[in-house]
Amino acid sequence: MGWKRDGTVVAPTDDTGFRLRFIPAEEPKTRQNQMHFDLTSKSLEDQERTVAKALGLGGRHLDIGQLPEEEHVVLADPEGNEFCVIEPGNSFLAECGFVGAVASDGSREVGYFWSKALNWPLVWDHDQETAIRSPHGGPKITWGGPPFTPKSGPNRLRFDLGGSLAEVDRLVSLGATRLGTDASGRVEMTDPDGNEFSVVVPG
Repeated sequence: MGWKRDGTVVAPTDDTGFRLRFIPAEEPKTRQNQMHFDLTSKSLEDQERTVAKALGLGGRHLDIGQLPEEEHVVLADPEGNEFCVIEPGNSFLAECGFVGAVASDGSREVGYFWSKALNWPLVWDHDQETAIRSPHGGPKITWGGPPFTPKSGPNRLRFDLGGSLAEVDRLVSLGATRLGTDASGRVEMTDPDGNEFSVVVPG
């Protein structure tokens, strides 16, 4: 799997199922993000190369309370957004590609919600932890269950969905809350855990 950049958008070159869009934020980062990326490694040397590349691009090591015996490496990008470089041999992320997962702080219920919202199958449901994955493969989206990091203000990372007003109604029926519509027609919503997301409704 590869990714290519077009302006502020980074898109996969396969059918991963989502793109990354970067937009300026006026608010400073004040807490750990609700979601982060888990990058995979094929070998210890591969893990070391990824860490070295990230550091060379302006990243830094980060201590979020990980234990000494844990083998993944926690880093932050130049703006302080957390991500992990996972050790080789991780069976949970096997065959998920270089971006192995979007790892999220969230409840079992919100994992069920997003499985139904995206029509992606639930591929993990154990001990309050859940994960979904596109039917086409690619990264997993995971929710780690309690305890949760206290939420204070809007999340810096969020989902944007394409859809229609009928889709908005369907998401509400699944447990989402509709907050309002901005001038561009983007419908602002929250999932059952209170995490913000948008539905872009064509004009």
